[in-house]
Amino acid sequence: MSDGTHTAADGTRQAGEGPRRIRWGILATGGIAATFTEALRTLPDAEVVAVGSRSLDSAKEFAGRYGIERAYGSWAELAADDEVDVVYVATPHSAHREATGICLEAGRAVLCEKAFTLNSREAQELVDLARDRGLFLMEGMWTYCNPLIRHLITLVAEGAIGEPRQVSAHFGFSGDFPVTHRLRDPAQGGGALLDLGVYPVSFAQLILGEPDTVKAWAHLTPERVDDNTGIVLGWNDGAVATLSCSITADTGAPATITGTTGRIEIPEGFFNPERFTLHRRDEEPLTVLLSDVSEDRHRGTMRHEAEEVMRCLREGLTESPLVPLAGTLSIMRTLDAIRADLGVSYPGAD
Repeated sequence: MSDGTHTAADGTRQAGEGPRRIRWGILATGGIAATFTEALRTLPDAEVVAVGSRSLDSAKEFAGRYGIERAYGSWAELAADDEVDVVYVATPHSAHREATGICLEAGRAVLCEKAFTLNSREAQELVDLARDRGLFLMEGMWTYCNPLIRHLITLVAEGAIGEPRQVSAHFGFSGDFPVTHRLRDPAQGGGALLDLGVYPVSFAQLILGEPDTVKAWAHLTPERVDDNTGIVLGWNDGAVATLSCSITADTGAPATITGTTGRIEIPEGFFNPERFTLHRRDEEPLTVLLSDVSEDRHRGTMRHEAEEVMRCLREGLTESPLVPLAGTLSIMRTLDAIRADLGVSYPGAD
């Protein structure tokens, strides 16, 4: 499909023209797929050209809702579409290994939602496959693409709070989930950890790297998935992170990074913040807003995530420097260690 402009052999536009349009395929048709598609529709250099689902009726309904040209009744058909530059995998995480693998085998670049897979073994298989095929692959960790988080990381790296010593991050909500709900189904990677806990773990590791020690405790449901979980991560240099996730307690989503000379507080929504406050010794607190580091405060982080994918594709990169695959593998190893401490396993994946 042509967008009416000329693209040079190296994938760039001729002088005076806009960036090369990136053609997206959407795999799955649930709420997160809808949210991402809506974000793509705000980007003039993005085009959603196809959607695939295991239900053709669902794919057709989704395509009609968003004016998408082609709808497929299988993941393989979507992956085989040569007019798709990159596929966004929006299934539940229990299907990420299969869906992403199908797309990579067919030669498609992939942005896969978090948690990346059910375990580190599956994650390593996908990374190995992408690297073997020379294909772009990225976890949909939108937090890492948020301009405010990127600015925060710069401040920490420049020593704004001294040496980081503690990270605290929490993410929980309370819901009445029936036994049939996916959050209570071990086969679907149910529980708080992969749905919510991936955020505080990813945040802590963004600041401190992969931990040397992992300890965790949780209350388990009758199905033996975690519903209220506490995590302590330790580093041999003395740093520590205290984290929690819950589907029975409305904790909100605050986070704090404390260093030897100051701290940074995110009062709410640390995974997609609009502000943080920097506290330093003998100085007045400084509140930084998203509008201070981004021209357009109202752009959703999914849009920033999509922009990062498209930038990488235009530059011929096979992974993002903002969301590197080594980091994704590291997070999955930590999540595995947490589950081992909790005694939680996923049938067919462990």
